[in-house]
Amino acid sequence: MTLLQIGPHAVQPPVVLAPMAGITNAPFRTLCREFSGGKGLFVSEMITTRALVERNEKTMQLIHFDETEKPRSIQLYGVDPDTVGKAARMIAEENLADHIDLNFGCPVPKVTRKGGGSALPYKRNLLRSILREAVANAGGLPVTMKMRKGIDDDHLTYLDAGRTAAEEGITAIALHGRTAAQHYGGTADWDAIARLKEHVPEIPVLGNGDIWSADDAQRMMRETGCDGVVVGRGCLGRPWLFGDLVAAFEGTESGREALPLEGGGGRRAGAQPTLKEVAAVMLRHATLLGEWIGDEARGVIDFRKHVAWYTKGFSIGSEMRRGLAVTSSLDELDGLLSELDLDQPWPAGADGPRGRTSGRNRVVLPDGWLDDPYDCAGVDAGAELDTSGG
Repeated sequence: MTLLQIGPHAVQPPVVLAPMAGITNAPFRTLCREFSGGKGLFVSEMITTRALVERNEKTMQLIHFDETEKPRSIQLYGVDPDTVGKAARMIAEENLADHIDLNFGCPVPKVTRKGGGSALPYKRNLLRSILREAVANAGGLPVTMKMRKGIDDDHLTYLDAGRTAAEEGITAIALHGRTAAQHYGGTADWDAIARLKEHVPEIPVLGNGDIWSADDAQRMMRETGCDGVVVGRGCLGRPWLFGDLVAAFEGTESGREALPLEGGGGRRAGAQPTLKEVAAVMLRHATLLGEWIGDEARGVIDFRKHVAWYTKGFSIGSEMRRGLAVTSSLDELDGLLSELDLDQPWPAGADGPRGRTSGRNRVVLPDGWLDDPYDCAGVDAGAELDTSGG
């Protein structure tokens, strides 16, 4: 068993849920933790530092943690060192979380065109200032960061950024083995993760990208020497993956029995659920969302985005899929699920890429952004948008 140390927090097994906007809210984190038996680290949705400092109502709901969540982990996204520092100080002084993660991986054009996300590490001095302010104001809370390889293959920044992070007191670094130009397309470069680990051996390096199974996670750690893994799209519609990860790292049977699912007990690691078990998880996920939002219908509507991920590969039929994707009550969802052939075993080919898989040939950047990697001009508050992490 490998132990990942994030400041005072021992993460065992060394598995982290990646923050994903609109996905890794409190209900989804609860579901993943139940399957893992509470083991691992589960990071909140990405929030902007300005929205936090201004106490935006939606943002304050996003940073709500269940009393069973230990440690509580928040991912911050910001472009202004002073605002990042204020947000870190607010989290520490008001005891809002136990761990702060900083996002420098977002490849979305509306962010990079403002100089934010995965474009920001190109500006070396700005990155250093943000990291320094976060660490200085975190009140002893561990501060980590997540980033990509760089803007594109001609503008790689991850080694410089890793060295800066180590020098400024960052506790651990997570690297998504893609550039911003790749977006979510192609294959993640695990060799880059290995190079980063060699470059900053003094702090933990976590690998991210193309982890679709527990075998993938263990293979990444063997091949790269990284200290842990960050799982993003691999758990979409597959929250039980965290039970498999725990089982694989501990050498035990899987934790799907952590939920009261018929037939779940005694399942060996890697064995996949039947459609009946998947349907039970779907219903529980939708229920948790309704309880969290405070409105059953809104919870079920929010759940709709997950339907295709949960049902991928199963023989359901296009009409039924459409029906499941427009449900607006738990009774309606339960009724449609009960009409399925629930004895179906896990379908061949259902594993593998889910979520966004597109690539991009060009990253949208501010005018003159690449002229000087040390000039900090050109980043404004418009780069702080409420969008997905990278």
